[in-house]
Amino acid sequence: MEQPIEKILDRATWKSYGAVTTPGPVVDLMIGLAGVTRWRGLDILEPGSGLCDFLGRIREQHPENNFTAVEVNREIMELAHARHDGLKMVHADFLSWEPAQKFDLVMGNPPYGIIGDQSHYPIHTAKSQKDFYRSRFQTWHGKYNIYGAFVEKAISLLKPRGKMVFIVPATFMVLDDFKLLRRFLAVSGRTSIYYLGPKVFEKRQVSTAVLVLEKGGQGMALNEITPGTAPRKCFERGKYDGAMIRFESGEARAFAHGKVALGDLFEIHFAARSPQVANHPLTRSSPGKGLVPVLTDRNLRPGRIDYKNCSSNFYFPLKSASALRDFYGTVHIVVGHTKAGAVVAAIDYKKFPWREEIHLVPKSPGIDLEAVTEYLNSEGVQKYMKRLYRDITPHLTISQLKILPIGQK
Repeated sequence: MEQPIEKILDRATWKSYGAVTTPGPVVDLMIGLAGVTRWRGLDILEPGSGLCDFLGRIREQHPENNFTAVEVNREIMELAHARHDGLKMVHADFLSWEPAQKFDLVMGNPPYGIIGDQSHYPIHTAKSQKDFYRSRFQTWHGKYNIYGAFVEKAISLLKPRGKMVFIVPATFMVLDDFKLLRRFLAVSGRTSIYYLGPKVFEKRQVSTAVLVLEKGGQGMALNEITPGTAPRKCFERGKYDGAMIRFESGEARAFAHGKVALGDLFEIHFAARSPQVANHPLTRSSPGKGLVPVLTDRNLRPGRIDYKNCSSNFYFPLKSASALRDFYGTVHIVVGHTKAGAVVAAIDYKKFPWREEIHLVPKSPGIDLEAVTEYLNSEGVQKYMKRLYRDITPHLTISQLKILPIGQK
């Protein structure tokens, strides 16, 4: 039995390239979802090809096509070439590769991860290329995950009516970092999403989806697949504008009926980021007179804030908390940013400094913060969020909170 890429490269190396072997049943599923009716004479590309899980399988079933693999790691490319003699192997960085041809089908499992320093981000091998990528790709935004750039590049290499079939983290469906990518998908063709959930890759907690784009088409469809079953269509639209993609349902619509959006009542802000806290001249690494802990999500529970424990390892003068963010100096609601998709809220009566998390500041006086906090922590809100967003991401975004229904019109 051939070994997967994780058994060939050491852990640090394959993580630095964002490499993950695709399970065989998922490869077969994706080949089926490509919807190809005539497997003959097609130009087929696998970018970030690794050991050519996709091209190898397609060639077994449909050898009368033209196959190209692009891989940045020479060691892996040579192993793939030994396994799949006859494939066209290109040693190149796919994101800067400029082929002379276009393709009928681009299929694969692109690398996942954020490019940055090795101490914080997995894709550190490409750090020197980050500025180049940012200038090259129109979808690059925020803390962009490299798979988004692979999607954009793959679509640019399609022939008219060609198809891209990638398995990617489902985060592109809702996170603000992918709003430009969603708009790019909307103008590039027909988008079909097949949500697989969090159990595709063993020992990796990432919810995935198969993303299919037909170049030049129009509209969007969202489907859900559970193991051993056919895709279940959640909805289909003739037109798509790049909006957040959610699992809309009758139950969710009923919950929202007659309510206003949270963003109509509150200014919603993100707290100071870790580097901003660490680099502020008033920040200290040990307690002292007038200093209080800089709070994090670990200090936040439904309806309660732990003001004593310093999980951030930073201290800041309480009287100067507003120097980090002006709203720290007001009584307001704090909502957890990373609580496994749940809404966890509490009122900060003591006006402490925070590192990250989401902060709700009333737009007008007279809003009952206690009632709002109780509502945000309620079972009804948790069920509503779970229906709409499944396990797409453990992060809660400002965009999600802005449209969260609350109160009565």
